[in-house]
Amino acid sequence: MRRFALVWAGQLVSVIGSALTAFVLGVWVYQGTGSVTQFALIQFCAVVPGILLAPYAGAVADRYDRKRIMLVADSCAGLVTVALLVVVSSGGPAVWQVYLATALTATLNSFHVIAYTALVPSLVPKEHLGRVNGLMQITQGVQIAAPLVAGALLAFVGLRGVLMVDVVTMVFAVTALLLARLPGSTARPAGASEDGERGVRAGLAWLRGAPGLFALIAVFGVWNFLFAVAGGLVQPLILSFSSPAVLGALMAAGGSGLFVGGLVMGVWGGPKRRVRGVYLGLGLGGVFLVLHSLAPSPWLIGLAAPAFLFTLPLMNTACVTLLQTKVAPAVLGRVLGVVRVLSTAAMPVAYLLIGPLTDGVAEPLMAPEGALASSVGAVIGTGEGRGIALIFLVVGVLMLALTAYARSLPRLRAVDDLPDAVADEAPSPSPERTAP
Repeated sequence: MRRFALVWAGQLVSVIGSALTAFVLGVWVYQGTGSVTQFALIQFCAVVPGILLAPYAGAVADRYDRKRIMLVADSCAGLVTVALLVVVSSGGPAVWQVYLATALTATLNSFHVIAYTALVPSLVPKEHLGRVNGLMQITQGVQIAAPLVAGALLAFVGLRGVLMVDVVTMVFAVTALLLARLPGSTARPAGASEDGERGVRAGLAWLRGAPGLFALIAVFGVWNFLFAVAGGLVQPLILSFSSPAVLGALMAAGGSGLFVGGLVMGVWGGPKRRVRGVYLGLGLGGVFLVLHSLAPSPWLIGLAAPAFLFTLPLMNTACVTLLQTKVAPAVLGRVLGVVRVLSTAAMPVAYLLIGPLTDGVAEPLMAPEGALASSVGAVIGTGEGRGIALIFLVVGVLMLALTAYARSLPRLRAVDDLPDAVADEAPSPSPERTAP
């Protein structure tokens, strides 16, 4: 646990720096170009490379020392930030350079996250995995809350200063990894694959042989799609009836819900039968999304948004812990790579759909004279932004329907009964086989 705590602390600090940089680069592009399309391309570059390369990142995580993969990924990400810092100091980056840096960082992050997640089960005893995975969810809360800090930093120290902060946090993460001396069997489990090409296919083949886990990932993928739709529209929803200052406060409130959810999971660890955490996260998430739609009220969003984001650590912790305990350590990286693709592939589709769906369909339906004004509009209101509220209502109902469908699947209900693939205790340190 002490070894994990050191690694986790370094990675948490690094995530803070990366989140600050991601936010200020987006602001820089939007202020410099005034183009929403060019701003949206940053999000595209930040998501797609990681999805496409995830299976290969999984194969690498099973073939090589996972700690060294994290070290290389963190160090190279730091070099990308240093390159941006040099460009900024020389007069400012071109937009294409920002896109390139974002895509490179996303690629490195994919290798890092998969190696990190595959490493955790060998660092801590099995009975603590739920709590440890809950603590790892805190990083998402930090990322959501980062814009508040980033905005202040940008005003005081500028883009160059924020990039320097990111470099310092990356150095801290690398140093923490170097100080965490791990047993050789921890960093690279016995039986790791030497065939990377075959390894890319091995993850999918393994999942197909475990129908309960395959069903879990299918449900998780649909949930991610619905979450992406809501996540992409929550800021326009708030801005339709509030000021940017209120938006910042509500985003911070949402981040606090995720942060608290991570802390709760860090203490509790989730239900003994992990699949119940999946059902609970789905059901509560659907209810809280529906609440977003009921009225154009900052107070309502201030309650519903943190409550919804509180369910994310519950859902994520249950899914990740099931994978870590049921998948053999030697193939875990490859399985996680395939899972990353299957569970997130629909998210870019959601980001592409929400604009036309909102402007071309939902908003006209909820206009004062729209087709749904006298029916749904009597419940959630009509006018600007109520089309977005309609989408939240539909997404919430779909999430509740997904909950009912997931509960109806016998193989998913029995996923906790699959045999565990990890030992009850983490390996003890072995000085003669300690990874550098």
